[in-house]
Amino acid sequence: MTAIDVADRVQSDLAHLLHPLYHPSGHQSPNIWVKGCGAIVTDIEGRDYIDGLSGLWNVHVGHGRRELAEAAAEQMTTLAYCSSYTGSSNLPAINLAERLSQLMYPSINTFFFTSGGAESTETSFKTARYYWKLLGKPEKVKFISRVRGYHGVTMAAMSATGLPVYWPMFEPRVPGIVHIESPYPYRFVNPTPDVSDGIAAANLLEEAILREGPETVAAFIAEPVQGAGGVIVPQDDYFGRIREICDRYEVLLIADEVITGFGRTGRWFALEHYGIEPDIVQFAKGITSGYVPLGGIGISDRIREAIHSAPPDKRYMHAYTYSGHPTCCAVALRNLRIIEEEGLVERAAVLGERLLKGLQGLYTLDGVGDVRGKGLMAAVELVADKATKQPYPTEANVGARVYQEMMKRGLFTRVLGDMVLLAPPLVTTEEQIDRIVTIIGESVEAVVAAT
Repeated sequence: MTAIDVADRVQSDLAHLLHPLYHPSGHQSPNIWVKGCGAIVTDIEGRDYIDGLSGLWNVHVGHGRRELAEAAAEQMTTLAYCSSYTGSSNLPAINLAERLSQLMYPSINTFFFTSGGAESTETSFKTARYYWKLLGKPEKVKFISRVRGYHGVTMAAMSATGLPVYWPMFEPRVPGIVHIESPYPYRFVNPTPDVSDGIAAANLLEEAILREGPETVAAFIAEPVQGAGGVIVPQDDYFGRIREICDRYEVLLIADEVITGFGRTGRWFALEHYGIEPDIVQFAKGITSGYVPLGGIGISDRIREAIHSAPPDKRYMHAYTYSGHPTCCAVALRNLRIIEEEGLVERAAVLGERLLKGLQGLYTLDGVGDVRGKGLMAAVELVADKATKQPYPTEANVGARVYQEMMKRGLFTRVLGDMVLLAPPLVTTEEQIDRIVTIIGESVEAVVAAT
């Protein structure tokens, strides 16, 4: 396109689109993406970039997969849509639920489909309350989440999200949702040094349950690796203790695997790393590699049995128009075949080790305070003083400047404050992984030298 054409499209965007997380001051020169292939995306001016965040943590099998387009087209020409309300079903939804029961945690065999992650959070919360009401414990209605957790930005999901930047202009938040500190190994301050940091961080959940009253707490929701809050990988002993606490106080454990599911961390689902199972698991993003909107929750067999045993007047009155959407489910089935046939879960583990090792080589650079990751999720945290972990002053704008330097060099990813977040597609090549590391290193050097 000519420069005039590009300018026209930018002006039309500004005139007619309201974007997520929007303010016009941050949208005067937007990247307009027009093409993708593998781990590469191309903008409207023909510039190529490595997609360092898989779109938005979701394009697991890479861009431009014809197989997924063909799966959608075949289903659309057969049965594009039908309702999945009680009394109706469709073959792609049935087949996808069956396939998920084979891939998921052993105790999770029943699924409800949504259109995305925030709807999945809402569904998890409603299902938890419904379950406890069926068991004669209607006062169990509260939810505990974590600082730096991200669970979506619909009302209840936003209230559970532990990133305050999302709250002010939409408050008051939904009552009955409280937060505890994240395990965040780089910055966690252990209040009880007679136990490990992981156990101490997990014990904050027990303290919160006792403070609120166990008889009032329905569930604890947590990402196995906190994604949007900074790719925070917990201590190895953290989730085992979390499971013990939930069991002791009859609190459901909701695993938010919207980002970590379907191979992202080198396992099909990330709590496998820690040897525990949740009561509810929520998912989205990678189930279709973002090609069409689909999410959902899986529930444990004991929750399923409670639902199936409910009398008709206490039925599960939760619904979405697009639950079990046949086209989305058909694409998901084909996407899961690609992940399995191409060994992308195992590939994420191997490439993740390569990425983390490369990033750890950046510790020699001024400003690099922490490097962390699990599978193909990683982060580089920049600090003004390595010894004290003192952040850069906000006015230094270090993260935003590093982002601009990365873009100049052909890497598109997300920066959160002064953290560079990474989650490249599971099909990213070894050479592209190495190039990501090189670009980040060069960009950090350029900015820190000028700060």
